[in-house]
Amino acid sequence: MEPDAQGIPEPEGAANLIETEYEIGQDNIESSLGPFGFDVHNPVFLVSGLSIVGFVILTLALQDQAGAVFNGLRGWLTASLDWFFLGAANIFVLFCFFLILSPFGKVRIGGRDATPDYSYAGWFAMLFAAGMGIGLMFFGVSEPISHFNSSLGGTTFEGGVRTDWAPLGAAANDPKAAAELGMAATIFHWGLHPWAIYAVVALALALFSYNKGLPLTMRSVFYPIFGEKIWGWPGHVIDILAVFATLFGLATSLGFGAEQANAGLELLFGIPNNDVSKVVLILAITGVALISVYRGLDGGVKILSEINMGLAAALLLFVIVVGPTLAIVTGFLDNLIAYVTLLPALSNPIGRADTNFSQGWTSFYWAWWISWSPFVGMFIARVSRGRSVREFVVCVLLIPSLVCVFWMTAFGGTAITQIVQDGVTSVADAPLELKLFKMLAEMPFAGLTSLLGIVLVIVFFVTSSDSGSLVIDTITAGGKVDAPMPQRVFWCTFEGLVAIALLLGGGLGALQAMAVSTGFPFAVVLLLACYATYKGLADEPR
Repeated sequence: MEPDAQGIPEPEGAANLIETEYEIGQDNIESSLGPFGFDVHNPVFLVSGLSIVGFVILTLALQDQAGAVFNGLRGWLTASLDWFFLGAANIFVLFCFFLILSPFGKVRIGGRDATPDYSYAGWFAMLFAAGMGIGLMFFGVSEPISHFNSSLGGTTFEGGVRTDWAPLGAAANDPKAAAELGMAATIFHWGLHPWAIYAVVALALALFSYNKGLPLTMRSVFYPIFGEKIWGWPGHVIDILAVFATLFGLATSLGFGAEQANAGLELLFGIPNNDVSKVVLILAITGVALISVYRGLDGGVKILSEINMGLAAALLLFVIVVGPTLAIVTGFLDNLIAYVTLLPALSNPIGRADTNFSQGWTSFYWAWWISWSPFVGMFIARVSRGRSVREFVVCVLLIPSLVCVFWMTAFGGTAITQIVQDGVTSVADAPLELKLFKMLAEMPFAGLTSLLGIVLVIVFFVTSSDSGSLVIDTITAGGKVDAPMPQRVFWCTFEGLVAIALLLGGGLGALQAMAVSTGFPFAVVLLLACYATYKGLADEPR
C-alpha cells in the first residue's frame, strides 16, 4: 500500500493512544508553501537550509582557516570519544540480535495484512546501492592493504611479514596470519556494526510510520519518550540534527567518490587530478542526480540502483574468474572465521593500545555510518513495508554483511595475493584512491575494467545524491514524501555544494571531520531510538 496524498501512510494496527495524539499533533506540523514553492515545515527547513547555505559560503570564503579547524576537530573527536562510538555500535548490534530472537520478530511492518511493495531483487539492489556503494569501491582494495601493510598496534609490516600483535594473537613472521588479520579488521568496519546502525534507524522509522500512523521523519520515533512534545522544539531539534547528519555524511561519501573517479580518469585519459577537475566532476554528477530526482523513486533511484548492482556484479565476477579464484573462494570462509574470532577484541571499547586503528579508523567509521543512518535508514524504511521484523533485521543485517565479506575478500584478497605472491609493489605504494585501478592493471582488459570501475563510482555517486536529497526533503517537509520539486532540487544542489566546500576547505580530512562531528550527537539520538522502538514494538499485535 502506497502512502496517501499527504505522504502519510494509513495507520494499521497502531495503538489508540498514538493515533489520537497524532491527530492532535498533526495540526502543529502542518506546513505551508513558502517562497519559490518550498514546503516549509515550521523551523526545520528554515534553520537547516539557512545553516547549510551559511556553512557553504563561510567555508569557501575562509578555506585555509576552515581546513585547520576541520582537521583539528576530527582528531579531537575520534581521540576523545572512541570509547563512546565503539560502545554505542556494540549496543546496536546486540539490539538487532535481540529483535531477531525475540517474539517481536513476528510483528509485520505496515500491519498484519501488509505485503511487500518490492521484490527481493529490487529491495536488495536499492538497499545495497544506497548503503555502501561508493565506500566499497573506494575501500575494497585500499583498506585491506592498509591494514596488511601497516600497524594495528604500534608494530609494522615489512615486506608483507607482520610482527606479533598480542591483542589479536597474530603470529610473528606469518604472512597468512597477517592477511587474515588485515581482512578481519577490514570486514569489522563493513560487517555487522554498520548494518546494525542502519537497521535500527530503518526499523524505527518504518514502525512508527507504517504501524503507528506518524509522519515518516525522525521525530516520530520518539513519541514513546516525549509524547506530543515531538511536535514542538524537541522534535524540531531531532529533525534538524538528522538533516545535518545526513548532509555531511553524504558529502563525505561524495568526496571519496570524486577523489577516486578523478584519479581513475587521470590514469586512463590524462584528465588532471586537481581541485578544478573534482569540482567539475561533482557539478556534472549533481546535474545527473537532479534528473534522477525529477524522475522519482521508481523511475530514478530504483532503475539506477539495479543497473549499478548489475555492473558491480559483473566486475566482481571478473575479479573472481581472472584473479586468484581458489584463494578467493577459500579465503571467504577463512576471513569470515577470522572476523568472528577477532570480533570481541576488535570491538572492545576499553583500554585499547592500538590508537591508530581504534581512533583513526574505527571511531571515524562508526561516526560516518551513524551520520549516514538517517539517510540510509529512511530510504530502507520507505521500501520495506510488508516485511516482518525478523525478516527485515535478518536481511538488512546479515545478508549485506556477508556480501561485504565476499566483496572485500575478492578485491582486497586479490590485491594482497598480488603483493605477497607476485611481488607487485605498485598496488601497495599507490595512493588510496588509485589502489583499485592499480590492482585491475595487473589483470587482462585493464582499461575496460578500470573504466567500468569509474562508471560504478559515478553511478553510485548519483544514486547516493538522489536518495539523500529525497530523504532530506522528506524530513524538512515534516514526513511528506511528495514535497514540491523545487525543494528536492534545492537539497540535491546543496549536497554537491557542501561536498565542494569541504573538499576545497580541507580535503578528505574536512569531509571526515564533519561526518564525525554530526555523528556524535546523532549517536545519542540512536541510543534513545532503541528504547523507543522497544516500547513501540511492545504495543504491536504479534
